[in-house]
Amino acid sequence: MLPAVLVTVLAVLGPTLAPHAAEAPVGIPFGPADSDAWLGTDRLGRDVLSQLLYGGWGLLLLSAVIAVAVTALSCVLGTVAALRPRVGLVIEHATDFAMLLPAVLGILLVLTSWPDAGAAGLLVVALLFGTPYCARVFAAAAAGVAASGYVEAAQASGETLSHLVFREVIPNLREVIAAQLGLRFVTAVYVVSTASFLQLPTTVGASNWAVMVRENASGMLLNPWAVLAPSLAIAIVAVSVNLAVTAFGRGEPR
Repeated sequence: MLPAVLVTVLAVLGPTLAPHAAEAPVGIPFGPADSDAWLGTDRLGRDVLSQLLYGGWGLLLLSAVIAVAVTALSCVLGTVAALRPRVGLVIEHATDFAMLLPAVLGILLVLTSWPDAGAAGLLVVALLFGTPYCARVFAAAAAGVAASGYVEAAQASGETLSHLVFREVIPNLREVIAAQLGLRFVTAVYVVSTASFLQLPTTVGASNWAVMVRENASGMLLNPWAVLAPSLAIAIVAVSVNLAVTAFGRGEPR
């Protein structure tokens, strides 16, 4: 997790550490690295390092919100599906339909038909296309817990569904929740970056990392860092979180 934590801290503190204002030109377009711009300049002559430090916090914050929302909703739906097979069948059919639609097509449909959606639109897209698969995972994990003796005893004593979900089953899914939270964060970074790269209406900032990659691709041969630096920032966060989740899943139970 250390690389992801380091990049996240730099993204959060970036606006206070940036040597120049995000939109201030400091040289010629796609200029080489020098003392005024350690990573060179972008297509408008702005400092790439300052753009990098300004452009991460919005993308990572929105990705974290999406990850928490998708994981929470999926956990509840999956647990209800395990406790109530008939409800689970309805959820299963609904998720089958949602999983058939490609995520990129869903992003285009929602954000182009709802141009003022911004971050709320991305959250809706993530919930629609991230919840179905994640809910299946939680349903499979909760099925074993739902069949345990203490849950059956709680059902026999007349406990409500909400009590069974939030007091009996979900507390025993901590490892699954942690693993899915990490995976949903990586997926959210992909969704937010894709929406920004496709120039869809978002509210993650005009100079976020995905936008930097799109806008500076034409000058990659002149100043590769204008594209490589934001690409590496996204990759470091996504890959390190994914590796951490994998290692957590392979860990020995205590």
